[in-house]
Amino acid sequence: MYGFTPTDEQKMLIDTVVRYAKNDLRPAGHDADEAKVLPPKLISKGWELGVLQASVPEAYGGFGERSAVTGVLAAEELAFGDLAGALAVMTPSLFVTPILLAGSEEQKQTWIPPVIEADWMPFTAALIEPSFDFDPNALKTTAVREGDSYLLNGLKTYVPYAAEAEAMIVYAALDGVTKGFIVQKGDGLTVSERIKLMGLNALPLYQVRLENVRVPAANLLEGDFAPVLASMQVANAALAVGVARASFEYARDYAKEREAFGVKIAQKQAIAFMLAEMATEIEAIRLLTWQAAWKLDTGKEDAFIDAYLASTGAADMVMMVTDRGVQILGGHGYIRDHPVEKFMREGRGFASFTGLAIV
Repeated sequence: MYGFTPTDEQKMLIDTVVRYAKNDLRPAGHDADEAKVLPPKLISKGWELGVLQASVPEAYGGFGERSAVTGVLAAEELAFGDLAGALAVMTPSLFVTPILLAGSEEQKQTWIPPVIEADWMPFTAALIEPSFDFDPNALKTTAVREGDSYLLNGLKTYVPYAAEAEAMIVYAALDGVTKGFIVQKGDGLTVSERIKLMGLNALPLYQVRLENVRVPAANLLEGDFAPVLASMQVANAALAVGVARASFEYARDYAKEREAFGVKIAQKQAIAFMLAEMATEIEAIRLLTWQAAWKLDTGKEDAFIDAYLASTGAADMVMMVTDRGVQILGGHGYIRDHPVEKFMREGRGFASFTGLAIV
């Protein structure tokens, strides 16, 4: 038997995240999307909340033990505020958490403290590839051993802050198995112009080309990729829940205030049924995400299955909910003054977002 009652420490952290999401991220989201840039102070304030640091042991500069449950609780609330801002704040996790999960003791001691103990810096990761049949367990990017180093070749996309990154984890197929490699700034990566997307306009994303990029053998993360991927999948699901919740709550509150023919539209059966279905689907995916995170924390054998199901289910759920959010507002839903159109643009991308966040 298990439950999901947060600990006192989790409550304190999440309460702080909620205040930041509502008071800082949400008010800044629209203007950041229009201007296509996030204020650095906004990112720094989110970093200072210590979400990542709370899941890193003291031996590596943090102040807690790794907890996927804490991560998904925080990710949902951050995305409820603003998805681009949430992903920006979480970007250094893309570098730190894989090392924590799959790196050697030496790699943990060398690479994690400089990130954790400093101000927010653009450490990132490159997993996604621009291919319609992209499979994180069957990458087209390759790694070949050559003496005391590896040569990396391939093309990555949706890499946050690649142009400024101090270092990144690049995932490649080594003898057919997905492995992570620590690649430092100046190692020969070619970074494209910033990618233009339907959503996430405020988050700088790039393509990265690797042509015989030489990486020291010591920079290979020798651990299993499976827990890293599962942690990305539950993060993706939690972020989707946050965006869906934001759209649902905005549409619900609008429906309670908007009148048509002398009646609040929330009292119309068609609208009420839509809101009920939206709430049901959000809650179902939230519980599946929490369960997957709990199983990761407790080492359950089927944790990877639940993580995959949470991620795929969340991609469908968030698209349905955000589409309904626009529909409930009617013509106003298509106006950029209301955030539901932004939520829908972001929701459409979740099927491709695994690899943009990790908990």
